[in-house]
Amino acid sequence: MTVTDGTQSPSVEQENPREPVPFGPGSLLWDTMGLYTSAIAGNGVFILQVMHPAIGTVVDRLSTFRTDPLGRAARSFASVQTWVYGGQTAIEEGRRLREMHKPLSAVDEDGNRHHALSAEPWAWVHLTGFYAAVTASKYFAPAPMTPDEEQQAFDEFMQLGRILRVPERMLPKSIPDYWDYFHDMVENTLVPHKVAHEVLAQMGQVPPNVPGPLRPAVAPLSAAGGRLGRLITIGTLPAEARRKLGVSWTASDERRLKAAGQLIGRSTPLLPERVRYMPIAYRARQAARARERLERTLAERPM
Repeated sequence: MTVTDGTQSPSVEQENPREPVPFGPGSLLWDTMGLYTSAIAGNGVFILQVMHPAIGTVVDRLSTFRTDPLGRAARSFASVQTWVYGGQTAIEEGRRLREMHKPLSAVDEDGNRHHALSAEPWAWVHLTGFYAAVTASKYFAPAPMTPDEEQQAFDEFMQLGRILRVPERMLPKSIPDYWDYFHDMVENTLVPHKVAHEVLAQMGQVPPNVPGPLRPAVAPLSAAGGRLGRLITIGTLPAEARRKLGVSWTASDERRLKAAGQLIGRSTPLLPERVRYMPIAYRARQAARARERLERTLAERPM
């Protein structure tokens, strides 16, 4: 029996000499991570994550993605929102996630034991986020990131990695280093894991926890959403990941994805903030503006 990345989870805190710094107004993630459109690439990121043998095995054995896919997604998005909008709570959430994942391990079909908190898979889960941000800006933003915005996004994702206690040695030092790492992982580490295929197959199906009487009414909506979700998921995967999974992607598919992306990118800025942003993000942005108004008022008070 072999063990992925060591028999014990690494001491991540000892490898992270920099104290994590919470996010706030003025950061790129503050403006983008809370948008509902930021979740569009979520399934593609999950596919990339579970194609890692360790992550796929742990998710296969221990996750509720089969029995409660909507609940799992809601909990994941709430946690992600906390990382960016939670202030000091973000630091606590990073510690909570580490403690939650510390005991999680599973054995695959070949007898290999995989730990959720081993350095490589723990880093991969986080670092797929930068790929998702760049890809989402390409398809679903009003305009792709400029080089300066891409550098800012990279720096902030490294900051986020420290909040999540990713070992410092696993964080790329530059954008070119990141892409070398990312393409090497896709080509040489990821596998066509069965969980990735299951996630693709689930798209368009009525979630299993929808009550029986409601299923006929929900089915058409699930089918329509599944077609769009599958288009976006497959289209936002790197070509090598699509090849490994054996899924096709045509020029016609690319045109349809770009058309959907343009519609999303142009319409999103026209929506009210309450509609554009998820609840945690919206409330955090409101609270930050209220604090700024209070600080201005205090600064202007008669002395």
